[in-house]
Amino acid sequence: MPPASQAARRTAVDVSALLERGRTLATPVLRAAVDRLAPPMDTVAAYHFGWIDAQGRPADGDGGKAVRPALAVLSAEVTGAAPQTGVPGAVAVELVHNFSLLHDDLMDGDEQRRHRDTVWKVHGPAQAILVGDALFALANEVLLELGTVEAGRATRRLTRASRALIDGQAQDISYEHRDRVSVEECLEMEGNKTGALLACASSIGAVLGGADERTADALERYGHHLGLAFQAVDDLLGIWGDPESTGKQTWSDLRQRKKSLPVVAALAADGPAATRLGEILAADAKSSDFANFSEEEFAARAALIEEAGGREWTAEEARRQHTIAIEALDVVDMPDRVREQFTALADFVVVRKR
Repeated sequence: MPPASQAARRTAVDVSALLERGRTLATPVLRAAVDRLAPPMDTVAAYHFGWIDAQGRPADGDGGKAVRPALAVLSAEVTGAAPQTGVPGAVAVELVHNFSLLHDDLMDGDEQRRHRDTVWKVHGPAQAILVGDALFALANEVLLELGTVEAGRATRRLTRASRALIDGQAQDISYEHRDRVSVEECLEMEGNKTGALLACASSIGAVLGGADERTADALERYGHHLGLAFQAVDDLLGIWGDPESTGKQTWSDLRQRKKSLPVVAALAADGPAATRLGEILAADAKSSDFANFSEEEFAARAALIEEAGGREWTAEEARRQHTIAIEALDVVDMPDRVREQFTALADFVVVRKR
C-alpha cells in the first residue's frame, strides 16, 4: 500500500474522474483516427477498442483502464496548459499501446482480453497484424500533423518509447525459452515493455505544452518507475488475479510459462520451495502435455512460488517502485493540485485488482 503520509492527499482526488476525463477527451479523437483506416481494418480496430461487437453492432465494451490517456492529459497541466493540449499525445500513446496489445495477444496465444475474444481469434491472425501496424502508423500521424516544434519533440519521445516497448516484447518471448532469468533481466524487460510507454504518457502532454527537457525527463522518470510498479502488480494478477476482474484465465501467466517477477524472484530464493519449483518448471519446459495440465497442477506451482517468497517480493517491489516514482516529481515545478493527481494515479496503480 502507499505510505500513510499520502493518505490525506489521496482522499482529495477522485481517480475515477481523472481516468474518465482522459478517456472522454481522447476517445472522439481516437475514433476519428481509427475511422481513417481502410475497410475492414476500421471495423476490426473498432471491435478491439470495444466500440462494436463481433457482428459489427454498436457495443459499450471495456476499453481498458485509461491510465495512459489520463497521464498524458494531466501532464499538459504541469506547464499551465489546458488539459486538451495533451489530447493528441494521449491518442498517440493509446494507439501505440493497442498496437502492442494486438500483436502481443497473437504472439502469446491469448484468446481473451477485456472479457471477450481477442482480435486474432475473431478476425484472424492476419488482421491482428495489419491493424496493429496501422495503429502504430496512425500514432505518429496524429502527432506530426500538428506541425509544431513541440509535436516533433513529442514524436521523438514516442518513437523512442515504441522501440523500447518492442525490445521488451522480444526479451519477454526469448525468456520463455530459458530455464532461468535473473531478477535484473526481468526488471529490464518490464522497464522496456511497460515502463517506456507509461514514461512517454507521463511526459508527452507536458512536451506538447512547451515543457523544457529537464521537466519532461523528470516526468518520464516518474512514468518509468510507475510502469515498473504497474507491471509488478500485473504480474501478481497474472497468477493470482480473479478472472472475473482481470478478464483472463486463471493462472494466466503460468499457462504461458512467463518468466514474470514472482516466478523469477521465487527461483532466485534459497530453500526447498525454490528448488522444487525449479525442478518442476524445468520439467514443464520439456513436457508435451503442458497444455492439458489441470487447475490443480497450476495451483500447486502458484503455491510453490508463494512459499518461496515470490509473491511477497513482487508486492514489495511494486511499493518500492511506487515510492521512486513519487520522488521523481520532487524536481518538477507544478501546481499542487496537479502533483496530488499524479500521486493519486500512482496510488491507484499499486492497489488495483485488474
